[in-house]
Amino acid sequence: MKVMLILPPSKFVLKDKLGITSVPLGLAYLASFIEKDGHKVKIIDSNTLGYRIKDIKEEIEKFNPHLVGVTATTSCIYDAYEVAKIIKEVDPGIKVVIGGPHVTFIAKETLKECPFIDVVVRGEGEETFRELVNFFESSSEDTWSLEEVKGITFRKDNKIIETDSRSLIKNLDSIPFPAYHLLPMEKYRLKNKRFATIMTSRGCPFSCIFCSSSRLFGKTWRARSPENVIEEIKLLKNKYGVREIEFLDDTFTLNKKRAEKICEILIKEKIDISWSCSSRVDTIDESLIEKLKKAGCHTIYVGVESGSQKILNIIDKGITLPQIEKTINLIKKVNINSFGSFILGIPGETVKTIKKTINFAKKLNPSFVQFSICTPYPGTKLFEMAKEKGWLLTKDWSKYTILDQVMKIPGMVTTNLNRWLLRAYLSFYLRPKFILDQLKRKGFFFFVTRKIFAAALEYVGVKR
Repeated sequence: MKVMLILPPSKFVLKDKLGITSVPLGLAYLASFIEKDGHKVKIIDSNTLGYRIKDIKEEIEKFNPHLVGVTATTSCIYDAYEVAKIIKEVDPGIKVVIGGPHVTFIAKETLKECPFIDVVVRGEGEETFRELVNFFESSSEDTWSLEEVKGITFRKDNKIIETDSRSLIKNLDSIPFPAYHLLPMEKYRLKNKRFATIMTSRGCPFSCIFCSSSRLFGKTWRARSPENVIEEIKLLKNKYGVREIEFLDDTFTLNKKRAEKICEILIKEKIDISWSCSSRVDTIDESLIEKLKKAGCHTIYVGVESGSQKILNIIDKGITLPQIEKTINLIKKVNINSFGSFILGIPGETVKTIKKTINFAKKLNPSFVQFSICTPYPGTKLFEMAKEKGWLLTKDWSKYTILDQVMKIPGMVTTNLNRWLLRAYLSFYLRPKFILDQLKRKGFFFFVTRKIFAAALEYVGVKR
């Protein structure tokens, strides 16, 4: 089979202003899986290549694929629909398959919204997609019985059929590395460094109502071995010249011993890599932070979410304000950059709690903060709650950007969250202390902070 995998062209202000794109890991994993079976694969990373729809059409005509796989986030799903339409215009016989978090949780709705999509792959996609490709290769249209393939939703005789869910992959070390050789690796850069992302674990045991990770990858945390992770880092560094890595795990530090082991190998083998990771404030301590730094970590991302304990309890975050403060101070003590993420407009929010969050961010004084508007994505408990209670203001998925308000907040119906978002950014970043700290830093983090701040202000300013 000739298979094309496409990340559709999309516009997002932070990406456009920063000029940073990253490896489409999901597609790269799919490619490595089906290449093992001898299929010919081509990946189109439209955002990195600067492609528009006409460019994708030309690529489809040149490659002449039997099947095309497409992925997209919630806010970019209409771009995926446009790609599906173009595929069918080129050749109605090409099978169009779509996957990703958004379509996983509203598979039937996706097929109703877009008549050009043949199959939706739900959940963890590698084994399902591989089986689907092999099925299409070995079956004629007259003998199709897609009901045998687990983890998909498809059309048959004008009906939408959903098969049983597929079990998750237990041994992540068994998954081949992403097909980096099919990607423009020289184009992934962060400032002047070649840049890549790595996923070293899947699943999340926590229950935050705004996150779908535990429902997409399961509540059981599955992790790759430290040795397997190091092997991929070496591949990226030695073959592709990568010097900057972001670990995309929800919580890289969930298992302290494993995180320490990865660090110890990096240190022992003198693998000179600069990197960042995400953590929860209840899964990290000073000794681990020190080891992360020694191994090359420069930034730790922490989901703070709110400066109100009441709001933290509402979202089932499972942490306390003192824990947050203690952890951010430890990160600063070890002299690693701290990145705090905050959400405004959570159900139960009031003007008072929003002010608490902004003030708490300033009190914590992390190296960098991101403020966003609470967004109920499909697959989250929050989405189900908002749908049930009639809080959704729109189901125009292009508005689900974390910078647009798409949900009513009980008791705050007339409140303009975009104005609060602008106020939060200005209040944090225009403090003399912050400006002086950043001027002292210069270099890498100063560059990123300045760019993101400018992009965020431009966006929320326009939305006022």
